[in-house]
Amino acid sequence: MEASLLPKNRKIRTVSVLGSTGSIGCNTLDLVGRYPEQYRVVALTANRSVRELAEQAIKFDAKMAVVADESCYGALKEALSGTNIRVGAGQAALVEAASLPSDWVMASIVGAAGLEPTLSAIRRGAIVALANKECLVCAGDLVMREVLEHNATLLPVDSEHNAIFQVFDFEQPEKISHVTLTASGGPFYQNSLEEMAKVTPCQAVSHPNWDMGAKISVDSATMMNKGLELIEAYHLFPVSEDKIEIIVHPQSVVHSMVSYVDGSVLAQLGSPDMRTPISYTLAWPERIGTPARQLDLARLGRLDFFEPDPVRFPALKLAREALQTGGSAPTILNAANEIAVHAFLEGKIGFLEISRIVEKTLDAMGSTDLKCLQTVHEIDREARRVSAGFMGN
Repeated sequence: MEASLLPKNRKIRTVSVLGSTGSIGCNTLDLVGRYPEQYRVVALTANRSVRELAEQAIKFDAKMAVVADESCYGALKEALSGTNIRVGAGQAALVEAASLPSDWVMASIVGAAGLEPTLSAIRRGAIVALANKECLVCAGDLVMREVLEHNATLLPVDSEHNAIFQVFDFEQPEKISHVTLTASGGPFYQNSLEEMAKVTPCQAVSHPNWDMGAKISVDSATMMNKGLELIEAYHLFPVSEDKIEIIVHPQSVVHSMVSYVDGSVLAQLGSPDMRTPISYTLAWPERIGTPARQLDLARLGRLDFFEPDPVRFPALKLAREALQTGGSAPTILNAANEIAVHAFLEGKIGFLEISRIVEKTLDAMGSTDLKCLQTVHEIDREARRVSAGFMGN
């Protein structure tokens, strides 16, 4: 790697990756491996991918490796026998891994399960690269309060929020007219409702632009992913809900835009490769080189934009209404969506049923205040129970 691409005069940055075997985690370690003189791995965690986690822990000489599924503890311990790597399993061990001293933490555990480990990293004042949007969806006010209280740094990893972060003038937020989140539209943005009703899990996880995990790929296909990002953006940036817009951009080149009162529009562009936003957070406030393909606009030729269809993609409306309602509504939205997506991936419900189950759950539960983290967990559990009851109805 050329020396000019390396941050200058910076001490070695210690890193932990929560969710290291997922798409975001693997891309993070790919970058870490390209700069061994700049980064040292402290902790790695996975859900139940024992073999891959063990291989990563050995390769990067991690101090601790944790698997969320306690039934996998024996297999992980055996895989790491003869090393000095500490082994753990279960939720408490995930929180412990996040608590270990490290400068930078990638929070990429999928779903509400990532909330407590992420908060653990925040509470020790770490730089937290947030790839788990559900943390801010489930408990945005609580999380941001913890960030301020513990002087932590929260850097968005989602390509859209990372793009906004790069061009947002935090010194003059009142000069911003609105922000625009771009959406690829997923694989079905041109399909009819009749065609979408027949979508299979295999089709839904085949994203045209991005290489992502199954859950987030389905969220992209329903556009619930963009709805969750709407809520996330509301907590990350000092703009009101009505100043956050969503537009479909199939090429995924313009990752998001910030419009100013003078008519200027600042956008961050790049090839659709998650290593670009990950690298931005990993090296922040510096930059490092990545293997992402350089953008060639002349070769690309055109960029398309159009409004999302609220009829075929009702998830967007549900998410905005949940944000407007506030309280526990976003928590319910997220939990019901996780249950519905899981059921769809298992072939238990159809593709269009995902949003319908989320809507039924929101209607059934209403909204209450979120006073503390315990309340978030209680609402999350109840929403999962209620949404599961709508399967097959």
